[in-house]
Amino acid sequence: MIGTLLQVPIVGMELEAFVVLLIAALAGGAFGAALGALPAFVFTGFVVFLGEGLAVLEGELGGLGAVAAGDIATGITGTIGFGAVTGPHIAFAGGVAATAYAGKRYPEMEPAGWDYHFGKNILYAFGTKPDILAVGAIFGVVGLLITQVLDGVGFPTDNIALSVVATAFLARLAFGYPLIGKVRGANILDMTPFEREETRVAADGGDAGGRLATEPWLPHQYEWSGVAAVGLVGGILGGFIWLETGSIFLGYAISAMSLLFLNLGVEKIPVTHHMTLLGSVGAVIAASAIGSDPVVLLVAGAFGAISGLLGEVSQRVFYSHSGTHVDPPAMAIAEFMFVLGILYLAGLLPNAGYLAL
Repeated sequence: MIGTLLQVPIVGMELEAFVVLLIAALAGGAFGAALGALPAFVFTGFVVFLGEGLAVLEGELGGLGAVAAGDIATGITGTIGFGAVTGPHIAFAGGVAATAYAGKRYPEMEPAGWDYHFGKNILYAFGTKPDILAVGAIFGVVGLLITQVLDGVGFPTDNIALSVVATAFLARLAFGYPLIGKVRGANILDMTPFEREETRVAADGGDAGGRLATEPWLPHQYEWSGVAAVGLVGGILGGFIWLETGSIFLGYAISAMSLLFLNLGVEKIPVTHHMTLLGSVGAVIAASAIGSDPVVLLVAGAFGAISGLLGEVSQRVFYSHSGTHVDPPAMAIAEFMFVLGILYLAGLLPNAGYLAL
């Protein structure tokens, strides 16, 4: 996610350009609902990969003809990959909201073999149902507006990630789900009810009785040690990719593209884009402060592990107990980048990664 770096703030924007963005965001949110939230995000990965690949190529070639180096890539990465077409705050957020709506309006659509509430099934493509597309379109515009306003006031985090989280909570409120849900373990972080395969006795917040009492975001990726380990690996790889290419977002794009296999049902594919992204950010910060490549990679790994653990805490608090998807990677990115943004503004860091503060 790209936060303030490539987003155009509302302040100073011509009215016509703003209307164009709103119309495109309507279509982008509906696009996310039609494809499904996760497939739409996979497209984010492919488009950002294209944009960042062109950026690397332009850097090697010194620009393409009369086009300044980076202009083409910035257009693809910023205005399409992180913009109104496949931007997570628009397409993914539209898909998440559409799924929450369908979980209440069309429970009969739930596919066989889905163990959680249907409102969490972000793999599901809703095709051409007009009311579901309309929900996606509305939330696509809401996601755009939240991001633009936060960028306009200079809120110091990745505001695309923060918008993804905000629209997910708005969907819970709009469609009658609890913001947190009933906690059935010893505390809100307790996943042992899932491990014991305990079920809900009665309906709660749209979750019918008989479903799992606690629903981890990823049944194969919730144990602390495993999350930290894959975070370390992802962070190092994100840092290495930045060292070799200069692209903060190329590792993120590769991680996002890998989720195609998760969507196709390949078991135990890890979700790592919040780890590779923060690994790249850690590398950028460490390179400015230290300059030793081995140390840079170790810092990148630490940042990846921390981001993974932040995502895990977030899923245990905000995902596991209610009936819709609130994105743990987006929460981790927003939380971590907010801390880094504040530390930079306080003069304690040499930069804030990709945030333009």
